[in-house]
Amino acid sequence: MNSNNNARAKFVSAEEAVRHIPSHSRVVVGHAAGEPSVLLTAMVENYAQYEDVEIVHMVCIGKGLYTAPELRKHFRHNSVFVGKNTQEAIASGRGDFTPVYFYCFPALFSNGQMPVDVALIQVSPPDRFGFCSYGISNDYTQAAAQNARIVIAEINEQMPRTWGDNFIHLTEIDYAVKTNRPLLEVPPLLPSAIEEAIGEHCASLIEDGATLQLGIGGIPNALLKFLNKKKDLGIHSEMIADGVVDLIEDGVVTNKAKTIHPGKSIVTFLMGTKKLYDFAHNNPMIELYPVEYVNDPYIIRQNHKMVSINSCVQVDLMGQVASTTIGYKQISGVGGQVDFVRGAAMGKEGKSIIAMPSTNKGKTSKIVPILDEGAAVTTNRYDVQYIITEYGIADLRGKTLNDRGKALIEIAHPDFRDQLREVWERRYIYKETNKTEGA
Repeated sequence: MNSNNNARAKFVSAEEAVRHIPSHSRVVVGHAAGEPSVLLTAMVENYAQYEDVEIVHMVCIGKGLYTAPELRKHFRHNSVFVGKNTQEAIASGRGDFTPVYFYCFPALFSNGQMPVDVALIQVSPPDRFGFCSYGISNDYTQAAAQNARIVIAEINEQMPRTWGDNFIHLTEIDYAVKTNRPLLEVPPLLPSAIEEAIGEHCASLIEDGATLQLGIGGIPNALLKFLNKKKDLGIHSEMIADGVVDLIEDGVVTNKAKTIHPGKSIVTFLMGTKKLYDFAHNNPMIELYPVEYVNDPYIIRQNHKMVSINSCVQVDLMGQVASTTIGYKQISGVGGQVDFVRGAAMGKEGKSIIAMPSTNKGKTSKIVPILDEGAAVTTNRYDVQYIITEYGIADLRGKTLNDRGKALIEIAHPDFRDQLREVWERRYIYKETNKTEGA
């Protein structure tokens, strides 16, 4: 970080900026749609200069060119949330995965466990006082910049200026590159009929005045369709996508009933299309804060009627939830799931929901007797509350393992219920029968 309070960022080309990345260094890259793509492209094109550079990145929705097999001597990816374009690098051993709760991630930079040599970030143009906004990506990006020895920023004319604790001054940037390009986008997915059924079940648990954590994908998009008659909903979420814009413009999301930050939608990053980014630009109703604040369960719990909605890969009959792996294969990361499951559970009238289709495209059941070998538990059986499929809602809070199994079988796909019931009966009914006979 530039330590001269009177200095200003040195404006250079992208090619010159990335020459300041040393070999054997750790480079933390801005998150998701806030990825500084111009800088990453220049870095990869300049690969011959580097040896053994660690690239720390969470959700990579860009090209992820630094994971290419031919660059393995130059770059090694360290992911805390594996995306589709980085899965192969992790699976083949060209990259690593670091398990960490999202809200705890920035502390690794500040406490010295993961020292930052270089932060590559993307920000908005400076205002007349020299302050740039982190725009659509605060999350861990702010902490990376605050703890880096060198800060290299892409200053993009098309990055929206967003409010909150979301600014960096030019004096804190060492090298700046001016660009004018569209941001990375993630178009909304059209929900399937199954996802719409799940969304309707989720909506039935959301009361007027509730505060929501929403993700991205077919189920959250389906849910939005069933919220149009709700009143004074609020947003406190790690992220929002395009659908929330419609809820705000239709007067469904007002944030008036929120316990903390009333009148404001609080997030740590945005990921959608130009529709969302334009709406957020200079909009005082949307504020971005660091993830160590937004996703802190103690902060989340202060929202009364907090409802968290997340998805998963599998749920076993004890209520253990796997969301980040398929067997031994790492396919994503924890994101904010556990942060919000716990925060909602601790709050007044809070609810946590895990929503999923009952099957993997009709082939196998997502409700299983036991998680697949190698699967990592994401939300444990002590934290889980509502499990929802297209067949209904299972409330597991306060239920015995026996009763959990029965409740989950009822919302499993009918084609798999007999198999699940057979396992459940062997575990519980057979034991009770034997105990009676031996009395």
